[in-house]
Amino acid sequence: MKPPIRVTSQRDRVFRQRVELEGAEDLFVDVPEAFGGEGSAPDPHDYFDLSLGACKAITAQMYARRKEWPLEGVEVTVNRDEREERHGVYRLEVVMAFLGDLDDAQRARLEEISDKCPIHRLMTAATVEITTRQRD
Repeated sequence: MKPPIRVTSQRDRVFRQRVELEGAEDLFVDVPEAFGGEGSAPDPHDYFDLSLGACKAITAQMYARRKEWPLEGVEVTVNRDEREERHGVYRLEVVMAFLGDLDDAQRARLEEISDKCPIHRLMTAATVEITTRQRD
């Protein structure tokens, strides 16, 4: 089991949170000004969306490395459509560019493989159970 992620409100800020992850520099989360925050850091939706983009890129890179394909890098753009989120529909469009001397078949395969990344599967096929409780 992975170590816990700790989120702590910053007392001198409106909604800004500090996130502690073992082995990583602290991250910060805030709320956009339109929702009463300071807009000083990515909001929770940004982290949700970027998790998908990063996982797709890493998955494609790992596959290309195993196949010894000349993938030099991956660029990912995640476009969010949250207009129907309150009705249970949250749409993400992922646009990927595979950099390097790859043919069309390799690029198509990398796109296909990226759809099998763990976060894509988690977001689309898993049942996520969340338990919330107060600390003793």
